[in-house]
Amino acid sequence: MNAQLRNIILSGIYLSTAFIFFQCGKNTESEGGKFPISSDSFVPNPQVVSEKPIAKLAIGDQAPPFNLPDVEGKFHSLDDYADFEVLVVNFTCNHCPTAQAYEDRYMALVREYEGKSVALIAISTNSPIAVLPEELGYTDLGDYYEEMKIRAVDKGYNFPYLYDGDTHEFSLAYGPTATPHVFVFDKKRKLTYSGRIDASEKPGTGNSEDLRAAIEATLKGEALPAEKAQTPAFGCSMKWAWKNEYTLKTNKDWAAKEVTIEKLSPEGLADLLKNDTDELLLVNFWATWCGPCIIEYPEFVTIQRMYGERDFQFVSVSMDTPDQADKALKFLKGKESALPNYIMDTNDKYEVIKVVGSDWDGSLPITLLIEPGGKVAYRVPGTIDALKLKKAIVDHPMIGRYY
Repeated sequence: MNAQLRNIILSGIYLSTAFIFFQCGKNTESEGGKFPISSDSFVPNPQVVSEKPIAKLAIGDQAPPFNLPDVEGKFHSLDDYADFEVLVVNFTCNHCPTAQAYEDRYMALVREYEGKSVALIAISTNSPIAVLPEELGYTDLGDYYEEMKIRAVDKGYNFPYLYDGDTHEFSLAYGPTATPHVFVFDKKRKLTYSGRIDASEKPGTGNSEDLRAAIEATLKGEALPAEKAQTPAFGCSMKWAWKNEYTLKTNKDWAAKEVTIEKLSPEGLADLLKNDTDELLLVNFWATWCGPCIIEYPEFVTIQRMYGERDFQFVSVSMDTPDQADKALKFLKGKESALPNYIMDTNDKYEVIKVVGSDWDGSLPITLLIEPGGKVAYRVPGTIDALKLKKAIVDHPMIGRYY
């Protein structure tokens, strides 16, 4: 998947909850994966649903059936894995830092058991519309189906990654409690283990000990001791589709926040760009008359909501003339820009350009990611690639994807 296609996929993720993806190709392998590409199309439709009972499988219970699409649109059912002695189902997601911390270990386990009659799959259960931007502080991606495609390619997933985020039709029968939560089934598809992958969340400190022990015991037909057969699954809570009251409240509270704009002198801008703080500073220069600026601006508000509770702050700087402050403020209110907003208090644009530096040719927009002390870590002249910018932020040593 090239950068242009990824941009197309991402362009409407935070503006809509329904997406369409057309599949192409047949009988080939996905990049980084080993599951076939289907010529059929799958149209995700995440919905708010009424609260439903959540099962809690006990050791010895039968694996509930499922029929779910992978990231290429091909449907997988429980029966598709009938020939394997062991089936591992990992309930996970894109955005959770704990889920991300275990990705490489799970992929390593897939490689370890290749050819040994063990099938390992993953299911994203989360309803993407139940996930707030404020819950995405450790990721560049949410849990929409289209974003699952991107994560699968970026990490080179070597296992089927299935989507059950529309209504949780099948996941409710398994009852995962957190991401990740693994379930191991024997040849007769009786549950032999459920819980954690291992007890060490931080990458490099664990090696899938609990899950590997469960797989080995199941292959031998041996039962695990009761205290080891079911363990707690530590991680992010499940984002069930009916858990949207808090989402609605948080969005309403954000929309109700006061939006202001202050005039900023060139000297004040120079001080701002020194970033005499302990946070990463993202600065976007824009204007109401700049078409690309106003089109991309909502992305910055989302980015602030994503990373604002971490060592991060977004600041907007309008290059409208000082007498257009009311016009700029009206735009900012319409975009719910409840964050530090400035308008340059000078008509001399070249004085502003001089402060920003010779790397700026004066065209708008321009965006700078500035480390404490004033070093520019990431510069975007022109329109941002939202995904690349989010990756630059979350992969910066001051932020990171894990606890």
